[in-house]
Amino acid sequence: MTTQSIVTRSQKVVVRGLRLEAMIGVHGHERARAQPLVLDVEVELAPEPVPDLSATFNYEAVVLAARNIIAGGHIDLVETLARSLAEACLGHAAARRVRVCVLKPQALAPDADAAGVEIVLERSAP
Repeated sequence: MTTQSIVTRSQKVVVRGLRLEAMIGVHGHERARAQPLVLDVEVELAPEPVPDLSATFNYEAVVLAARNIIAGGHIDLVETLARSLAEACLGHAAARRVRVCVLKPQALAPDADAAGVEIVLERSAP
């Protein structure tokens, strides 16, 4: 197979299972202590070859953005965290579409492994 016969259909930067602690939730017991979160993030890029790090989305930016949002103080809703992180990722020029899933492993324990939210944001066409 020659490189001329290969077509890139999609390209994503993926962060799976990012474990962080956050002050998050609307219930009284959630305001008193940090709780664990698990985040999955996919950042869709242009389907083009990436010659070096400066031409792509660095996955370390996902971790930094999530930590910065959490450091900002108590967050009532997982939806707020998910949207804020998706918007931060979409703020990078290389990002076209972002999917963020935020899970709270202790939210429905022991009845469920986790509960949370998933959001997908996409850059609008010019």
